[in-house]
Amino acid sequence: MGSVAEKWTTILITGGGAPGIAGTIYALRNNPHQRPFRILVVDIQDDVVGKYLADGFIQVPPPESDEYLPSLLQIVKREGISVILPQTTREVARLSKSIETLASTGVAVVVSSAQSIEIANDKFLLLQKAEETGVPYPAYHRTDSKTTLLEAVELLGYPQKKVVVKPRVSNGMRGLRILSEEPWTVERFLAEKPEGIEISLDDLTGLLSQGKWPELLVSEYLPGDEYTTDVFSDGHEYIVIPRLREKIRSGITFNARVDLRQDLVEYSSKLAKVLDLRYCFGFQFKLSEEGIPKLLECNPRVQGTMVASVFAGFNVIYYAVAAALGSKIKLDKTNLKDGLKFKRYWGGVATDEGKPAGKV
Repeated sequence: MGSVAEKWTTILITGGGAPGIAGTIYALRNNPHQRPFRILVVDIQDDVVGKYLADGFIQVPPPESDEYLPSLLQIVKREGISVILPQTTREVARLSKSIETLASTGVAVVVSSAQSIEIANDKFLLLQKAEETGVPYPAYHRTDSKTTLLEAVELLGYPQKKVVVKPRVSNGMRGLRILSEEPWTVERFLAEKPEGIEISLDDLTGLLSQGKWPELLVSEYLPGDEYTTDVFSDGHEYIVIPRLREKIRSGITFNARVDLRQDLVEYSSKLAKVLDLRYCFGFQFKLSEEGIPKLLECNPRVQGTMVASVFAGFNVIYYAVAAALGSKIKLDKTNLKDGLKFKRYWGGVATDEGKPAGKV
């Protein structure tokens, strides 16, 4: 898998407050090459959990700011950074446009090209690629007004059928709503948690009419199980680890089970190839009424529960970093553990006057 220098590799991880930061750091610390890392994290907020898990922390401006890239370049020079690993959608988009600038300073970035990222982050463009590639996708319509929204939901069978509405570009569950006219019964009221995802068409149009009408993707509601695939690519070959999202809270996987479904492996590989995605990234699928896995979205970056791949037999996060640093990676699929389960629990970091005081 290529020789690894004995000296410490200094890595800069963005999104130090991201939900998956502990898993990302774990994957790097517990890599199969026993490569020693000095881990620095940055975030636009000051008091984030990654600050207390890494070897160092620096606050940076928002990625949309003109000061963002100069700030990173200063950190790269001052700290001797060898590689940058972005974790947030906003920073992936910005850094993909600055690969050459950063490379001129000798630092690698674990990110695909700007063109690849633009399509992967845009749910409308992504579904168009799925359509072209033969990957199953939900029926969808692009809307930019109340009129086109009403036309789209009618075409998708609303109100007899639920319909999904979401922004073209977003991450997590931001902006996601399920249009439904399903009545609330006492039994449903007592059984369901108030997640705030479902909304009526009248309530949604009333809300959106209060400001500039956004461009929205309106799509078929998929009632079945949801899957995520963790993918590694060196640009030629792929490792795909599908996992069933058995329990999801606020968009974050709490219980997962590796399920090496060949259809998900095939679809993810096709999409990765046509999008020309590199290093580590993932796709999300959901089953239709007929049991067909249909594409939801792409995360062209480290995913929140990607650390599960460490235990499933291929450390996707570490190998992405190693590949960005120029190592030749041997893609060994023989050790993947079908059926492996990953369970998340509530942990935390205690601090006292800005210093770590313990963690659970």
